[in-house]
Amino acid sequence: MKSFLIVGLGRFGRHLAEKFHELDDEVMAVDIDEQRVQAIMPLVTSAKIGNCTNVETLKTLGVRNFDVCFVCIGSNFQSSLEVTSLLKDLGAKKVISKAGSDIHAKFLRRNGADDVVYPERDSSFRVAARNSIDNVFDYVELSKDTAIYEIPVAENWVHKSISQIDVRKKYSINILAIKEDNKITTLPTAEYVFNGDEHLVILGRNQDVEKLMKRYKRLF
Repeated sequence: MKSFLIVGLGRFGRHLAEKFHELDDEVMAVDIDEQRVQAIMPLVTSAKIGNCTNVETLKTLGVRNFDVCFVCIGSNFQSSLEVTSLLKDLGAKKVISKAGSDIHAKFLRRNGADDVVYPERDSSFRVAARNSIDNVFDYVELSKDTAIYEIPVAENWVHKSISQIDVRKKYSINILAIKEDNKITTLPTAEYVFNGDEHLVILGRNQDVEKLMKRYKRLF
């Protein structure tokens, strides 16, 4: 389980909080708008009304304790810059800020953002997936319902074949390829036995991938 701070509960921030909730992560959400905070409370660990451009407000949040701090402030880019900078000044481990353009992204990085996300390009599911689980090496969203992941082999899959694990029936995913030592084996047979050093390229519906991700934290 990881812990996340989300500053700003506009459309993207709200969806991000929802995805982390589905992945059983701890989330603190902060917004200046009381209605937004009240609406998100059932889905987060804690929520607070506050103006995060105020350094004293940020100090009360204990930003050093979160694995990742997200700045999802909507239309006020100046506020996004200020909060990004203040979070880093207060010792946040990692800050990811929402950008509306490449120019915005450049200024956010200059102000301390470790990474940026573009809501028009990066879905909340994709951002949550990449930050919730350490061992997801890559993720490609094919459509709103389907995704491709690159993941390692679960510990309890080692020395077992694909047919023994019954991956497709049990997890509702398909193994498209196996990557090992710069070698790629596409569409492996059911007799393939995992050795533990591979990366798997899997395809599945988002709802099934989400279930796998929850199990992932216990299996891997």
